[in-house]
Amino acid sequence: MDTVLSGIRSTGNLHLGNYFGALRNFIRMQDENRCFFFIADIHSLTTHPDPKELHGNVKNVLVDYLAAGIDPEKSVIYIQSDVPEVAELYLYLNMHAYMGELAKTTSFKEKARKQPENVNAGLLTYPTLMAADILIHNADKVPVGKDQEQHLEMTRKFARRFNNFYGVEFFKEPVAYNFGKELVKIPGLDGSGKMGKSEGNAIYLADSPKEIEKKVKRALTDSGPTEPNSVKPDYIENLFTILRVVSTPEVVQHYEEKWNSCEIRYGDLKKQLAEDIIKVTTPIRERILEIERDDAYLRKVTREGAEKARENALRTIVPVREIIGFKKF
Repeated sequence: MDTVLSGIRSTGNLHLGNYFGALRNFIRMQDENRCFFFIADIHSLTTHPDPKELHGNVKNVLVDYLAAGIDPEKSVIYIQSDVPEVAELYLYLNMHAYMGELAKTTSFKEKARKQPENVNAGLLTYPTLMAADILIHNADKVPVGKDQEQHLEMTRKFARRFNNFYGVEFFKEPVAYNFGKELVKIPGLDGSGKMGKSEGNAIYLADSPKEIEKKVKRALTDSGPTEPNSVKPDYIENLFTILRVVSTPEVVQHYEEKWNSCEIRYGDLKKQLAEDIIKVTTPIRERILEIERDDAYLRKVTREGAEKARENALRTIVPVREIIGFKKF
């Protein structure tokens, strides 16, 4: 059985993009693999979150994980900071990571551009922390989106480099988890390419029906097509992309025909889209409301998850210490 690992940063509630792009696949994976799912609270420190908000954000992701269907009886769910062995391995990997290669990563250049007043060492060494997350469990497979492919390749490089430097065959080189089809990428409602927390264009799994209706109503549209079978602008195609994911094929075909015949009414499209999103999210939102009140259950899940994750992490870090030369007298 393969070991699969994935994590989500604790920067707020999960949204439709997280659900269709990752969580649905996580739920399927846990029946066929040995899965570790973590909440990346250490990663979130690169943006200096308010300490009062950090705990709440971790809880939100944990609750959303559980409500969406990740089962702590089948998978190990843990908080990154509850496994100090991750930070230890991060330190060791940094000794074999070089400033030049880290500074060339696309994510570092992009984040440095977005937050020029806070280009910290954590941003620079983000790939080594991600590598530590993966290698601490010697994962076989990692589900990654396009924006993380470069980091996974760097993890493979760091694993090879460690093995070559110390003359061992210790770390596996993890590969991307292939779901057998193209990953679903949910676009934002503001006409941008990707739904995201930081972009402010997301529909969250915890949103109420009224909030969803309000957000969909505000989605960017235009006056409609002027010629039959014309190409949709990106911001209209985005609405159809979401429609294809949440609605029935008959509904999608109906609105495709309306578009192609220049009879599209965006008010009707948005009403249908909101209704179908609400159908998808309501069962999850109801479980969120139930689980978030049960602090005893959440403590149990995180305590047991930390114990299982640490037990497995020690199987990696103890021999790593010995390989490096940290042997007890």
